[in-house]
Amino acid sequence: MATIFDLRDVSYSYVGKIDALKDVTLKIERGEQVSIIGSNGSGKSTLLAILDALIYPTAGEFYAFDNLISEDAFDSISDNQFRSYFRTKVGFVFQNSDVQLFSSTVYEEIAFGPMQLDLPPEEVKSRVEDVLEMVEIGKLRDRSPHTLSGGEKKKVSIATVLVNNPDVLLLDEPSAGLDPRTQLWLMELLQELGRAGKTIVTATHDLEIIDHISKRSIVMGEDHRIKIDRDSKSVLSDYELLLSSNLVHEHTHLHGKLVHEHMHAHGQAHEAHGHAHIGEQHNH
Repeated sequence: MATIFDLRDVSYSYVGKIDALKDVTLKIERGEQVSIIGSNGSGKSTLLAILDALIYPTAGEFYAFDNLISEDAFDSISDNQFRSYFRTKVGFVFQNSDVQLFSSTVYEEIAFGPMQLDLPPEEVKSRVEDVLEMVEIGKLRDRSPHTLSGGEKKKVSIATVLVNNPDVLLLDEPSAGLDPRTQLWLMELLQELGRAGKTIVTATHDLEIIDHISKRSIVMGEDHRIKIDRDSKSVLSDYELLLSSNLVHEHTHLHGKLVHEHMHAHGQAHEAHGHAHIGEQHNH
């Protein structure tokens, strides 16, 4: 299995002072579906931005497709040929869909990417029609992207990436703000893309979707380091890990003579329950 991304002791600091990532070492192989999970501010979005070469490590080394990625190297590799190759192979879906939408209509929005690849007009049209059907937004083709609902904008932003047929899909908090129906659609789409052999890396704190979209989970700690890297099922069943990573919170309350312990994922419906008996009290 070929290695897509290889990070070696990667750190990143904003303005050279504020640590966002510390000593991150990991590999992501072709065809893997990986979730990067952690609380807000743990560094998962920064890690995703490095994987997309939107920013570069301030320490350590990052390799993509066996090429060193740094600000100098990325701009000079093979007279920019690798940069073009990278941008066709890797697609990024931002958390805020509005940053990806700028055209007058949904159709033009989706067609923009293929047009930059100098494809024949017939090929552009075919790709756009295919992705409109795949993402179930054909009825929106003539609408302005800026008049759409949040869920519709998310679908369009995903379509603008899929139309280029990337091998690697990076998604930053893709389920944020989605209604349950659109969230289910998203999970099913990512499962379908995974079965098709796409490499998918998703940064999220939505524990509800992780087991559906990834077999491997990388947990970022609040110290901006990787806390654990293992299969998603064992991560989701390790409540002490989730609690210590600030991904869930717990509370207790009384139901008659039972103490009920509840563990909730922050902002999500994920919940675990425990019960403990307490001694009976009698009034005489």
